[in-house]
Amino acid sequence: MIDLDDIIAIDVHTHVWASVGTPSGPTSETSAMARYFGTDARPATVPEMARYYRERRIACVAFTVDARTETGRLPAVTNDEIAEQAGENSDIVIPFASVDPRAGRVAVTEARRLVEHYHVKGFKFHPNSQAFYPNDRAYYPLYEVLEQAGVPALFHSGQTGVGAGVPGGGGVRLKYSNPMFLDDVAVDFPDLPIVLAHPSFPWQDEALSVAVHKPNVYIDLSGWSPKYFPANLIHYANTLIKDKVLFGSDFPVITPDRWLADFEKIDIKPEVRPLILKDNAARLLGLSEK
Repeated sequence: MIDLDDIIAIDVHTHVWASVGTPSGPTSETSAMARYFGTDARPATVPEMARYYRERRIACVAFTVDARTETGRLPAVTNDEIAEQAGENSDIVIPFASVDPRAGRVAVTEARRLVEHYHVKGFKFHPNSQAFYPNDRAYYPLYEVLEQAGVPALFHSGQTGVGAGVPGGGGVRLKYSNPMFLDDVAVDFPDLPIVLAHPSFPWQDEALSVAVHKPNVYIDLSGWSPKYFPANLIHYANTLIKDKVLFGSDFPVITPDRWLADFEKIDIKPEVRPLILKDNAARLLGLSEK
């Protein structure tokens, strides 16, 4: 179990790009991502991430992205492995899962299995990579499983580093990640916690509007250095949605070290900083009641 008194933050957005026992060299996709973010990021396994985050006294939410229908490829690491390895590092790693919404009933059955067998704490969706509109009612049976389980659904929103700079964007279409599509989901599943991942360029105002209007919608700040946060996001984080904004890095392409150093330099109220860094996520993930 995570000792909230012993950690300084909860990073709600980290990617597992490597499987234990498998060579973890960069792929063409991860190399393109590293170039886009200007880092030397390399794939990391759950145990490697656990050591890294434990040294920093930061808990982390770990997940993969399953986009097999669109890409024809399986994720480099399975949900089962992430959950099992997280269980061995439960003092610091919080397991999320990813299922391909376009797999239909298979995705629904798999989500239910992962909740019941592994007690995963949430699910990650990437509408761009998975090529789906989140408000398509074909995926509502999947959301029903998550709502019944009481676990959050974390959706990529806005522009993505996946395919950035590659001819044709690597086939990735940005249209799927307008946060307004999730307004429908928030209406139809009012008890499903929804996290809009990242500053939602070019739809930041839409993301803020949905988060202000829908009590079950949160925003994580991953994928951008805080020094690039737009002024309206900082204003709302300090005021109307201060209880619904979450620290996320997007490890390994952005490290928590870099993110936290830049976060210190932006105009966030002293009383709001601990909410963003730890308290809001602890409440959302059921680690605390406050």
